[in-house]
Parts: sequence; structure tokens; C-alpha cells
Amino acid sequence: MTTALIAPGRPAHRDPNVLRWLGAYAASMAGDGVYYIALSWAAVQAGSPAQAGLVMSVSALPRAVLMLGGGVVADRFGPRRVVIGSDAVRCAAVLAVAALLFLTGLGLWPLAALALVFGTVDAVFVPAVGALPARITDKAQLARVQGMRGLAYRFAVIFGAPLGGLAVAFGGAATAFATAGLLIAISVPLLISVRVRELPPDDTATGTPTTAWRDLVTGLRYIRRHRVLAPLILAIALGDLGFVAPLNVGLTLLVDQRGWGASGMGWVLAGFGVGAGSASMTLTVRGRLPRAGQVAAWSIIAGSIAIAALAYAPSLLLAVGVALLIGLLAGLSGVMCGALLQTHSDPAYLGRVTALSSLVSLGLAPLTMPLSAAAIGAWGTGPVFVVSAVVCGLGGVIALAVRDLRRAELPH
Repeated sequence: MTTALIAPGRPAHRDPNVLRWLGAYAASMAGDGVYYIALSWAAVQAGSPAQAGLVMSVSALPRAVLMLGGGVVADRFGPRRVVIGSDAVRCAAVLAVAALLFLTGLGLWPLAALALVFGTVDAVFVPAVGALPARITDKAQLARVQGMRGLAYRFAVIFGAPLGGLAVAFGGAATAFATAGLLIAISVPLLISVRVRELPPDDTATGTPTTAWRDLVTGLRYIRRHRVLAPLILAIALGDLGFVAPLNVGLTLLVDQRGWGASGMGWVLAGFGVGAGSASMTLTVRGRLPRAGQVAAWSIIAGSIAIAALAYAPSLLLAVGVALLIGLLAGLSGVMCGALLQTHSDPAYLGRVTALSSLVSLGLAPLTMPLSAAAIGAWGTGPVFVVSAVVCGLGGVIALAVRDLRRAELPH
């Protein structure tokens, strides 16, 4: 492992070490975007719609089941090492499937196996990515890094999906998979060049070897007893449970009912993306915002009201404006909650903290999408969006009600 003292006081956006990590993260996420386009296209071409849907959902189960264990792995072996290994495995798996498709043609089993590998690797990759910033920059820069990470993710989404579509159009799924593998491969040498700091000794460490199970229990106990992290993760969970379904399956059904078409869907999503990117840019430029706990809470509450309003937007133009507002508020609450997680967690526990917060977003919240679709079919988009908004808003209410979280600040 490459270790070095991190230069104190250097702004994150001018730190070559942070920028190398950011480039690696952007390349990896762009590769993910191309991968999902390639997987969905190949699955549709190789099987029925039901089979394609099954292939696309295969990765969800190992990701949800193994996520907490992935946090333990990240904290035990170091997030940099885990991220490098994860990207190397994902790169090799994608390139292997690309070669197989070039040689033998489409088949569902290789695609399902690839999705399973991605879901399993994601279970350790996501917690490690969340734990790495604390090892590469000062604590005072973690909020700015969170904003930079949000911008990198938005760039990857904007760049990756169209690139995946072009690769499929010109060379088929095999070319798209190869493109995804090459993008992920770019991240590996960048990550190898990133310097990381050694963590100070954990105050709870006894000096005796521990088991993975004991590490998991210790991490969960640490979170449960923390006066900021415990209510913050609950607020994040409620916010995601009320947000994921309306802005995924619910939005698709809403656009279809209004007759806005695929282009209308694209404009609404673009509005959301611009708003979320603006929030990340704000934190990147400013470095911190005062009254972080209150900003996160009120952003969640205001965003939940905007979610409910989206279902009643009478025109596409107004819907795009509301989506932009949702993106701005959701992006602001997201980067603030992420920054609070980063700055209030002991770095030794960050993998497990990230795993628990990500478990809700990536494991539990997507499970509400079939339920939301069925509810919209029974009662319409308006009532379902309102109920989702209430669930989301409860997260903000909890953040305001808990004094330590309401008064939480980001470091100067």
C-alpha cells in the first residue's frame, strides 16, 4: 500500500492526489453506465422481456445481502486496496463476456453470471468508495470532496449512457461491453498512484484479533450509539424510501399517462440532473455550508413537497421546472448528508457506516418500485406520489427533531 502524509491545508480541488482518485472514480462510474446499457440491450436481444428483466435484477440480491459484510471488508483490508481489487475483477469479467460474445454470440447465462459478479463486487466496492476520501484528504476538505464526487458521478452519467448507446449502435453489445471494460481499466492505475494516510489507532481496539462478525457487530453498535450518525442514517433511509420509486418507475408511468413521450422523459430527467449537479457544484466551490444539519433537514422536507407537486404538474415545461427543483433539493440534501457521514464518522468505521447507509439506497429502496407501480395502477400517480412524499419528508422531520443532528456542523 502506498502511504504518505497528506499535505494539510491544501484545497481538495487543487490536490493532485484527490484529483487522481476523482478521475479513477469518474472512469469507473462511466464504465458502469456503459455496462448497464450493454447488459440491458444484450438481455433483450437474447431472451424474452421477462428473462431480460430477470437478468437485470440478478445483481440486486447479492448486493443487498452482502453489503454489510462489504463494509467490514473495506474497514479490515483498507478501502483503497478493496476498490482496486473490485475494479480489476469487474474489468476482467466485462472483458471476458465481451470476448465470449464476439466468439459465440448472445446468451442469457453469461449475462446472468456477469450481473451476479457485478452485484457481489458492488457489495464491497460501494462501502470502500465511501470510506476512501477520509484516507486521502484532510477532514476539513471532506465536504468539498463530497461535492466533487457528486459532480464526477453526474459527468459519468451524462457521458456513460450515450457512449454505451453509440457502442451498441456501431458494434453491438460485445463492443459496448469492451468499452465498459476499458473505462473501468483506466481507474486501476490511477488508484494505484493514490496516496493514503494511515489511520490513528482505534480507541476501542483491544490489540487482540477479532472476527468479521465481531467487527460487524461492533460497527453496528458504534452507529446505534452515535448521536449524529444513528438519526442521520434513519433520515437518509426514509428519504430514499420515499424518493427512489417516484423518480424511477413512478416518473415513467407519469410521463406515459400525460403523453409526453420519450423526449418528455428525457427533458424531465435532464432537469433533475441539472439541479443535482448544481447542488454538488455549490459544495465543491464553497467547501462547506453553515448549519449543515438544518440545511439537510429542510432540503429533505422541501424536496418531498416538490415530489408531491410533480404528480400534478399540468404541462411538460412545468414538470421540468419541478424536476429541476427536486434535483437541486435532493442533491443538496444528498451531498450534505454524505458530508455529515464523512466528517462525523471515525475513519476506522467509515466502511461499515457507508455500507449501512447504502444498504437502504441500493438494497431496500429499489424493492419499493414494484409496489409503487402496482399502487399507481390502482390509485393513480397523484396519491402514490403524495404518500411517497410523506415518507420522504419524515426523514427531514427526524433530522429537525434530533438536537445533535439539527445542530451538526461541517468542519471549517
